[in-house]
Amino acid sequence: MDSQIYLRFLTLLQTIEGKGEIPALDLDAKKLLETIAVRNEQGKPLTVTDAMGMAHIASPATIHRKLDLLREMGMIDTQFEGTNRRTKFLVPTPQAAQYFQTHSKAMNQALAQTS
Repeated sequence: MDSQIYLRFLTLLQTIEGKGEIPALDLDAKKLLETIAVRNEQGKPLTVTDAMGMAHIASPATIHRKLDLLREMGMIDTQFEGTNRRTKFLVPTPQAAQYFQTHSKAMNQALAQTS
């Protein structure tokens, strides 16, 4: 039963992506965006250096390309903290918040279909 909910959720996401309602991201970009968003939500924003060292997601070169892609898509931005201009922190943008909101709605819809 629980796997049916998750599969229904994935089906809804594929439909939404197919209609262009949310940007279609490859797995590396999704994982990177999710990690950036979670760390930001925890109050521990990810630095560019931290992201480059996440070998469990991809190689540094691939991560660099995905960061560029996410920035170009308007999903993430870089910010400085205080007067330290050397450390760049990765933060999700309002567009990323909308992306996750769409996921949340799809999840709620998948759950509601079980009743």
